[in-house]
Amino acid sequence: MSNQRPVSCGLDFCAAPDLSNCLFTANSTKYEFVCVPLVHPLFKREFICGDAKQRSGPFTRPDIVLCSSDWNTLIIGKLSPYIKVDSVNPIIRKNSIETLHQELTLASHLGLVGITFKLSKGIEENINLARIICDKVTSTCSLQAWVQVPMENPVKQAYSYREEECGSVENPWEWWNAFRIICDYNRKIGVALIVSHDLPDQEEIDRWLGEPVKCLIFPTTLFITNKKGYPVLSKAHQALVKKFSMLEVQFVLTGANRYQSITYYHNYLEYLWKGCQMNGPVERYAKGYEDYLQCPLQPLMDNLESQTYEIFEKDPVKYTQYQTAIYQAIIVTAARTGDRNRTIVIMVVGAGRGPLVHACLNAGEMADHPIRVYAVEKNPNAVLTLQALKADIWEDKVTVVSCDMRQWVAPEKADILVSELLGSFGDNELSPECLDGVQEFLTDDGINIPCSYTSYIAPVQSSKLYNEVRHCKDKDKHPLAHFETTYVVHLQNKYDIAKPQPLFTFKHPSRVCTVDNSRYAAKVFEVQQNCVLHGFSGYFDTILYNNVTLSTEPSTHSPGMFSWFPIFFPIKEPVQLKAGDQLIVHFWRQCSPKNVWYEWCISNPFPGPIHNPGGRSYTIGL
Repeated sequence: MSNQRPVSCGLDFCAAPDLSNCLFTANSTKYEFVCVPLVHPLFKREFICGDAKQRSGPFTRPDIVLCSSDWNTLIIGKLSPYIKVDSVNPIIRKNSIETLHQELTLASHLGLVGITFKLSKGIEENINLARIICDKVTSTCSLQAWVQVPMENPVKQAYSYREEECGSVENPWEWWNAFRIICDYNRKIGVALIVSHDLPDQEEIDRWLGEPVKCLIFPTTLFITNKKGYPVLSKAHQALVKKFSMLEVQFVLTGANRYQSITYYHNYLEYLWKGCQMNGPVERYAKGYEDYLQCPLQPLMDNLESQTYEIFEKDPVKYTQYQTAIYQAIIVTAARTGDRNRTIVIMVVGAGRGPLVHACLNAGEMADHPIRVYAVEKNPNAVLTLQALKADIWEDKVTVVSCDMRQWVAPEKADILVSELLGSFGDNELSPECLDGVQEFLTDDGINIPCSYTSYIAPVQSSKLYNEVRHCKDKDKHPLAHFETTYVVHLQNKYDIAKPQPLFTFKHPSRVCTVDNSRYAAKVFEVQQNCVLHGFSGYFDTILYNNVTLSTEPSTHSPGMFSWFPIFFPIKEPVQLKAGDQLIVHFWRQCSPKNVWYEWCISNPFPGPIHNPGGRSYTIGL
């Protein structure tokens, strides 16, 4: 994606006796916000017993030291580190619970955008903390919680020599995962990653990309001095910044300043941030649509709008590839007939506003061979455009047909049949059914473009997408219907649990007597590390003709092509997966005289329910 917003860096203070001065320091050194304790670290309170119980006076600064807008936008409140609401000592636990409630109430009163605290142990030592935090952010409109987690196991090195004795040490991701499960994936609870000197392996870093990461916390000790005397990060840490810049995270600097000005750190992070900007056609097109759920188009049932046609026509790759494929098909057809003067008949079925017709005419000129084109389109509004183009440019080289391709009676056979009926999952816009309906118009040795296409699926972890689906509301549908619907989405905040595998393939023209477009397949994925399954991402690739291809599958993605975002198949309940698990998923493409729909479920590591049985929540209309 393209980072259009400026870098956002916060400055962490271990104490803030003069909050206005802290804000002045941050602002004058270019930092956008500060992280400060809500209560001075030495001002410990006691509610049950102890000397501090009798202490008089306010427990912290009053709200009037700043105006409301400053509290709302410039301050992240740090909870007191001595709060131990899960302590086995009942006095410490009760004191801590009262202290936590007091600080959370204060944060809500001040209108802070967020509070933050460190997580240093597993959920068994934090179950009460999770309950209280979840309750507070659920009942408060604006308050978010940033859970600080180290980006590696803090005791991994210290206990590596005792691993056989103690067993494997739990990874901090496990702490976070258990904490957010207890909080029911509340979208107001995010993670703040404390970046360490020794970064975890790449697979673990990628797993964090599937989490709601709010910020990266950089200790000043991470920075090294370059030849010019300025702070910089190692190449590994630079790569980390680049990865997370796609999620538009914020940065927080913590620790003592080791240079002439603390601005140097900000300047460097800003330099890295700007260097992460990507301005290719895909990034420009996708800006603002990251992890945004959209219903797939149904062009067979619904006529597309002019704006939709216009967007797709701007794709710099798709029509170039189509033109190349058509050119090759013309050359092969001309060679097969052996007649340089015979006019080759091309039918463009689903012509839209004519980009494929242009590609056909261009290909004909390139091949220096006469062609005749039929442009068949069912959308009467798009036909107006085709007719205008015929009158102004194409003239008698093109015949415009206003008709559903499946109901058209062609006056002659086609040598080449061209269509662009592919959806994000290949067959999900009913290309197989449409092309089956016009296959009779093709000569026995005719060429279909595309000649084949294959869908792909991959298991994916994305707390963001899970919450997006969960918060879809439709009063006319069952509450779980949105988990049985497919979505087109520009995937960003996600972790790919395993590489995509091919699912369904369709070939055209089909030479079988009875065409059956229903499909079933089971796929087995090997899980590399503990993670959470939230659904499946879907892609496709197609062979237009010979070696001319288009692909949205990540490993073979056509560079610069943006006509298709991936598709997303959610599941109703997140599934906790362990390293070494075999994940088995089953997919069906079901067909009836009126509709086509998908059904899916998992059977391993344990069985799950069928999604969308009988197309009860989502179908594609014929």
